Amino acid sequence: MWALPGDATSGGGPARRALILVENLSVPFDRRVWQECRTLAEAGWTVDVVCPRGEKRDREPETEIDGIRIHRYPLRPATGGPAGYLREYGSALWHTVRLARKVGPVDVVHACNPPDLLFLPALWLKRRGARFVFDQHDLVPELYLSRFGRGEDLLYRAVRALERRTYRAADVVLATNESYRDVALRRGGRRPEDVFVVRSAPDVHRFHPVPPEPALKRGKPHLLCYLGVMGPQDGVDYALRSLAKLRDRLGRSDWHAVFVGAGDSFDAMLELSRALGLAEQVQFTGRIPDADLVRYLSTADVCLSPDPHNPLNDVSTMNKVLEYMVMGRPIVSFDLKEARVSAGDAAVYAPANDEDEFAALIALLLDDPDRRARMGKAGQERIGGRLSWRNSQQSLLAAYEAACRDRPAAPAGGRVRGRRRGRR
Repeated sequence: MWALPGDATSGGGPARRALILVENLSVPFDRRVWQECRTLAEAGWTVDVVCPRGEKRDREPETEIDGIRIHRYPLRPATGGPAGYLREYGSALWHTVRLARKVGPVDVVHACNPPDLLFLPALWLKRRGARFVFDQHDLVPELYLSRFGRGEDLLYRAVRALERRTYRAADVVLATNESYRDVALRRGGRRPEDVFVVRSAPDVHRFHPVPPEPALKRGKPHLLCYLGVMGPQDGVDYALRSLAKLRDRLGRSDWHAVFVGAGDSFDAMLELSRALGLAEQVQFTGRIPDADLVRYLSTADVCLSPDPHNPLNDVSTMNKVLEYMVMGRPIVSFDLKEARVSAGDAAVYAPANDEDEFAALIALLLDDPDRRARMGKAGQERIGGRLSWRNSQQSLLAAYEAACRDRPAAPAGGRVRGRRRGRR
């Protein structure tokens, strides 16, 4: 096993133990969290995860995969407005504390948002001697503004307050990119040495091109592909309207499109596709196994990243962009700050939320196979270089080393006593 900073077994001492808390997705379906788990385990950490059960996969209440113990709880996603979210989050917190008690003493509690409520069980564990690593997957205040369009109302001020409490409670913060790091420094008041950039990156062992399958194009010369969540802020509606313009205004019907993924807006996007007269050319698969996803991406001529410009998307790293890149696919994206940081020359960029230009760029790439090939190669080189998971592994373990500096390993059983709350 190659050595990395923060090796939990260095010096011959007892292995340290980490407890990772997730509410938004099941594990190992959450690919970022699973890569973090495996990185820690390979560095000698004992790793437990508490997360919700999945709908169609990750259903076992308790399982062990690659030496990582996963404890799952039943969770019904929120419906019916704020009351639904209160029920969801209340249930998640109760189950999280229940399962954390079952796990026992840990050296690090690693909480992944959203929501920004996991600082509550993290504080409970800090009082028992753990250090708190806050893994900020989303900027929840920006998510609220972008998803609900209600402005800076009372609920917005409430999520800002929860974010402040989370920053204050954390010993170190993991940011997914430099924009998130800047928020942690500026809005969270964190010291630069306490914030570590741990970029998400595709697992190159699971995502690699396979021979294309022309049958997936449904008799058309070209295949377009979208991969990702389908929520109100994810821009699937922008993609569908752009495809209607590609057909109606640019006279292009030489393509088939496949949309892979699910989410709150899935049914609405099906209905929009029908309303735009796209049902014969646009296929919705829902969530599919990785092997099938790789088949579609390997066959795609152009991949779509239609996330509109809003407070969240402009500063967020989109996992789908990285996955398109590792598969060597050219991308059409709206012009977002972090999209350019990730994709560089692997994408072409339409002005923010300009569906006509988005459609025109799709047509441009369909007519230029040489450019598509160059863009695909550029994306793969970026993923294999500075955006590789290897760099993120080093940053993750450096963050753990900083969090645990001068802290003895937790005992194998019983409570840890006599620690000062929040001691660094």
